[in-house]
Amino acid sequence: MWRDALLVGGKDLRVELRSRVTTNQVAPYSILVLVLFGFAFDQDRALLTRAGPGLFWVAVLLCCLLAVQRSFAIEAADGARDGLRLSGLDPAGVFVGKAAAVAAQLAALEVLLGVGVVVLFGTNLRDPALLVLSALAATVGLAAAGTLYGIVAAGLRVRETLLPLLVLPVVAPVLLGATQAWMAALGLSSTDGWRWFVLLASFAAMYVTVGVLSFGTLVEEA
Repeated sequence: MWRDALLVGGKDLRVELRSRVTTNQVAPYSILVLVLFGFAFDQDRALLTRAGPGLFWVAVLLCCLLAVQRSFAIEAADGARDGLRLSGLDPAGVFVGKAAAVAAQLAALEVLLGVGVVVLFGTNLRDPALLVLSALAATVGLAAAGTLYGIVAAGLRVRETLLPLLVLPVVAPVLLGATQAWMAALGLSSTDGWRWFVLLASFAAMYVTVGVLSFGTLVEEA
């Protein structure tokens, strides 16, 4: 499974590096979202600082949808998805590889967005361990859930509009948990951020497990 995951993940990342879609389109889009949020709350700097974690994760979620759509769109032409299905690769490895590629892209975008939040909104870091670990758990959860529902929508004509309808309600716990954990890590809330990290880690573990067990069946149905 792990060998197949490395093959599929490496393939997806090489396609992105050569096409530069993430660099030229998704990254500017994510920064533009933050800038628009900044304009919307510019008159209340304190509110903008407090809302920074939530705005950050909303931008990450929107970028996740774009990354997942791109991950399956590159296999829509010339029967590439059928070729992948008939290649003999372990379906669990395919799922792990595609989810890992999406997670790697999201992690790079989160670094860029984090710099943008600091520059535009102004934040103070209180618990770096909570910040990093909650971001890691949230990223894995978003990538796993997005990949799982991405293959469900991949075989349909309306996949571009169906994917957000499938993913957004499901990942609401990630948006809530990551926002609350980051607010605690940045000293914007007195709540225990580690409880929210447990929620994020549980969500990620659940969707990784479901994806590993069911991806082969979903590929056949798609």
